[in-house]
Amino acid sequence: MTEQPPACLSHSTGGRVAFFGGSFDPPHLGHLAVARAARDALRLDRVLFAPVGTQPLKPRGSTAPFADREAMTSLAIADEPGFEISLADAPTPDHRPNYTLETLGILRAGLPPGGSLFCLMGADSFVSLNRWHGAAELPFVASLIVASRPGQQLDDLTRFLPRGLSLEPCTLAAAASPPSVQIELHSYLVRNPAAQVAPFHLLPNLDIEISASEIRKQVHLSAEDLIAARPLLPAPVADYIRTHGLYR
Repeated sequence: MTEQPPACLSHSTGGRVAFFGGSFDPPHLGHLAVARAARDALRLDRVLFAPVGTQPLKPRGSTAPFADREAMTSLAIADEPGFEISLADAPTPDHRPNYTLETLGILRAGLPPGGSLFCLMGADSFVSLNRWHGAAELPFVASLIVASRPGQQLDDLTRFLPRGLSLEPCTLAAAASPPSVQIELHSYLVRNPAAQVAPFHLLPNLDIEISASEIRKQVHLSAEDLIAARPLLPAPVADYIRTHGLYR
């Protein structure tokens, strides 16, 4: 008899919430596509879009002020089922960096009984996970969901995990995406030396080729550049950038 992989711990009675942090400088259609894929594949009840105040790994900060990034993100996700703005990663009163581990700890403490917390990130963030504050603890505070594009080299996921963590395949419980949702999803269990385990999910091959830095470059020079960038942005976000003269 062939041994079956263990089932992921994906059942939840108190809601399934994903934290989606980032600069959102500006929020674009790629961000929305990643969040939709995660929401549908893992039947998330809420995706919290959380613009960050200060990223520890980006000391130069964001191009647009936090208030503008918050406003643009709210406009981008309006009318999207299950998408909410979150100020969990807003600038701190003492201007210290925002650490994802601390933010997730606060969010997890506020979950109702039986709730499940996830941390959604792109592959570009995942490959730097080793440099994050408390990286080895993070997967056990919130289950990781990593979204990648075709060509991103994530064949060996373990080489990007903090030292001591390992991955093993697992099956999904009933909370996985329904048959009508065609989203590729690979699921694992991440394990640490203390024998703690937590679900880990990979959304590979998402056809999303949008970069916030490229959008900023396009709109830097003139209004004509913003018109060219419009197909990459939610219309209300493009209008906000024009009205407020951002990225010029």
